[in-house]
Amino acid sequence: MPQCTGGLDERLAAAFARAARVAPRAPALLVGMDTPQLDAAALAEPLSAARRPGVDAWYGPAADGGFWALGLARPTGRLARRLLLGVPMSTPDTGRALLARLAAAGLTVHHLDLATDVDTIAAARRVAAEAPQTTFAACLRSIDAAPGTAG
Repeated sequence: MPQCTGGLDERLAAAFARAARVAPRAPALLVGMDTPQLDAAALAEPLSAARRPGVDAWYGPAADGGFWALGLARPTGRLARRLLLGVPMSTPDTGRALLARLAAAGLTVHHLDLATDVDTIAAARRVAAEAPQTTFAACLRSIDAAPGTAG
């Protein structure tokens, strides 16, 4: 689905609202595009139907203090706006602020594994080393091996 305009907090809230309209009884999970090491297997167990009862939200912390995933078991536009609007994005305190909002809303949160998101070349190299079999790692290796490229 196309993103709306506005800051990341507004775009994330709108995505949850749209997901709720498209599939009103389904959970929704938003995953950052900057976690190329992530695969379906990492999410299969914690998001399985057997593990969902009693969970209101899923939170994937990022090593830089942000988050790489946020899921809501019963998303609504109203809840998404309450959780996300005004949360400072791309700061070392983003994750802490979001967790405080989730707690204030009385949601039971399942914490996903910590992940490194790719915001810098150093992070890109760490992620590629952690997941050398990925297309991302192969692309980074080819860039590093290109003539005139300093590693």
